[in-house]
Amino acid sequence: MLLTITSTHPPATDLGYLLHKNPARSQSFELPVGMAHVFYPEASDERCTAALLLEIDPVGLVRSEGRTTLREYVNDRPYAASSFLSVAISRVFGTALGGKSKDRPELAGRPLQLQARISVLPCHDGEDFLRRLFEPLGYSVGAERHPLDEEFPEWGESPYFTVELSGEVRLRDLLSHLYVLVPVLDDDKHYWVGEDEVDKLLRQGGEWLAGHPEREIIADRYLKHQRRLSDEALSRLMEEVDPEAESAESLDREEEAVEERITLGEQRLGAVVAALKDGEARRVLDLGCGEGKLLRALLQERDFEEIVGVDVSVRSLKRARERLRFDRLPPMQQSRLKLFQGSLIYRDRRLSGYDAAAVVEVIEHFDPPRLAAFERVLFGSARPRTVVLTTPNAEYNANFETLPAGEFRHRDHRFEWSRAEFRAWSEGVAERSGYRVRFLPVGTEDAVVGPPTQMAIFVRESARDQGGDG
Repeated sequence: MLLTITSTHPPATDLGYLLHKNPARSQSFELPVGMAHVFYPEASDERCTAALLLEIDPVGLVRSEGRTTLREYVNDRPYAASSFLSVAISRVFGTALGGKSKDRPELAGRPLQLQARISVLPCHDGEDFLRRLFEPLGYSVGAERHPLDEEFPEWGESPYFTVELSGEVRLRDLLSHLYVLVPVLDDDKHYWVGEDEVDKLLRQGGEWLAGHPEREIIADRYLKHQRRLSDEALSRLMEEVDPEAESAESLDREEEAVEERITLGEQRLGAVVAALKDGEARRVLDLGCGEGKLLRALLQERDFEEIVGVDVSVRSLKRARERLRFDRLPPMQQSRLKLFQGSLIYRDRRLSGYDAAAVVEVIEHFDPPRLAAFERVLFGSARPRTVVLTTPNAEYNANFETLPAGEFRHRDHRFEWSRAEFRAWSEGVAERSGYRVRFLPVGTEDAVVGPPTQMAIFVRESARDQGGDG
């Protein structure tokens, strides 16, 4: 099992400082199931390569697992990259994996031109899956698939590849990508997977996993297909990076306390449902669905054939499922409703192909710089025919007796817009994305400050533009 890492960033021998391994000598490290050897096949100012060679002891491996079936003696573990490689990376290159370099601290945080080569990497799902894992991280991927037997090519190809990854990346990121994704490709781990593995995944994938389009399958495989653990990992991951992960129940309680006098929540849901029906939508997304109030209203309307609730919080989705009594719904109703976790600031191919999307009291929970990412995801990538979006009207806040002057309706709101601000943002989105937009008031309209809630209805300009590149 061989991994090489090559730097061409001059002076390339700085790779030794980053890995904390001297290019002038080889070193060996004892692992629970064998030995790890580090050496440098080449070391010059122009090009430096560090090699990590794992020498797995098959007999020791069997003894450590306490099993004596034939499978434990005859397998690919000594030869193919697996979770053993991840263990070796953390044990041998732990300081580099943590992004630390005593002698070159500034270099540890700098992207370098690096190439990693794994001599034998199992990938039973083929080259396409391999690319789906590494290319979104910015790598150029080279993959050579091995035949089952060199002498008998007619036997077909094996699931093993020699893989080369090239890119301008920090060394710590390269190591963390390998640490997480090699076991995902192998789809196995040689040790028990429990709660501590969730912490490992978040520690090593926290900076990049949330934005990865395959984050769900990565979490599922890394945690050995234990749904409870993968749900926990994804929920913690998304809540760390997304402010809109604030508890939907908390959000509803706080805003309802302010808006109770005019039952604004009910009027808002009614206006959204009416706008979706007016747009003749059949397949509808509820983005940021929270505990499922809009979903319940949509289920009551036969016009909607498919209703999908999306939220960043696993807890909110579980609560929505309970509130909707999903398990007790008639089969026909169950077939109309789907719930899945997702963030609105990361492109997700599952959001493509729908007639309409509702975004009800969500955008104000984004930090303003993240609105551009939200715009790209919804209007640039998913591109439903109709988007119905609501947000508070900040001018109306003075009419809420329980709301102190200058405060937002909810403590997690990052902003609340005036009518002019909302109109300017919405018209900019429409112009940039190829939509038309119109505005409707929601709730009792004040002659001076307008309605309590403002609604924008975006309609894609060209019926031929089916949109959605996933």
